[in-house]
Amino acid sequence: METPPRKIIHLDMDAFYASVEQRDHPELRGQPVAVGGARERGVVAAASYEARQFGVRSAMSSALARRKCPALIFVKPRFEVYKAVSQQIRAIFAEYTDLVEPLSLDEAYLDVTHSPRPLTATELAREIRTRIFQETQLHASAGISYNKFLAKLASDYRKPNGQYVIRPHQGLAFVETLAVGQFHGIGPATAARLNGLGIFTGLDLRQQTEAFLRQHFGKAGSYYYAIARAEDHRPVRPNRVRKSIGSETTFEHDLTTLPELGAALLPLAESVWKTCERTGAKGRTVTVKVKYADFQQITRSRTGFAPVPTRVALELAALELLRTQVPLEKGVRLLGITVSTLEGEEEPGRQLALGL
Repeated sequence: METPPRKIIHLDMDAFYASVEQRDHPELRGQPVAVGGARERGVVAAASYEARQFGVRSAMSSALARRKCPALIFVKPRFEVYKAVSQQIRAIFAEYTDLVEPLSLDEAYLDVTHSPRPLTATELAREIRTRIFQETQLHASAGISYNKFLAKLASDYRKPNGQYVIRPHQGLAFVETLAVGQFHGIGPATAARLNGLGIFTGLDLRQQTEAFLRQHFGKAGSYYYAIARAEDHRPVRPNRVRKSIGSETTFEHDLTTLPELGAALLPLAESVWKTCERTGAKGRTVTVKVKYADFQQITRSRTGFAPVPTRVALELAALELLRTQVPLEKGVRLLGITVSTLEGEEEPGRQLALGL
């Protein structure tokens, strides 16, 4: 007997941080708002839809955002407020299914295949979105499909404040028309590599063998092979395992020497290590992220056979990775440290050498 298709909803709050600020401060409604630091070296954490019309995006430098939108209003983030609102929203989810996998404060997957409510997945998504607005005065968008990959794609399709469904007989046709850069899980660098191999669309991707994709992309190649066929068997996991612990900072002035960078690493390592101690997490992979003054970004990582044992060991590992970039050809505006391959995480394979 064939198993009936799952019913997955991806709920995504619209411009969440910025929308909370506009809700709580009526004078900001209808205005271009950026949540983040207004200083020259600040970064936009979130942008309202009014700001997005000018090309302002999250992770953009505040200086560039202000050039794109001179009338942009910067608001300091209030993460405790965003977290409290997120908990309100998750309480609503819990009334419809026990299978909720939060991805962040503002998005989550819901498996409503066996929801106690006698409604279709499309009706459930609409009702949940209505409840969210009634209780928080915030809008959410939803994607509905038979797997996580398609549900997440669908939630972008009618933003803001809309929803879209991809039914089982529509999945393959929907995927084949997309540019590979639109696939969740394929970032700009991977999209460029795929384009270099003559792969531009989902249809192009589907025409490749799994062996070919694994040859060029390793284990991720099998994932690309599957999603090109609209296949994704990952379950919705209510207790999602944390995959990394990180900390980063943007500097007021570019750093240009190893001693300066080494000094800047110390508080980052301390922050990461405190989180490791508080959560009891231990990781084997240390990654250093460097963003240069021209916004070029690189990462360097090393994975050992055993978890990093102490804060000092974390500092030394990060410093050693940083030394691979010396002498510096340009100033550094941002530095970050991440510990990953945490105990309990499914391991993609051990990488002992330095790598991008």
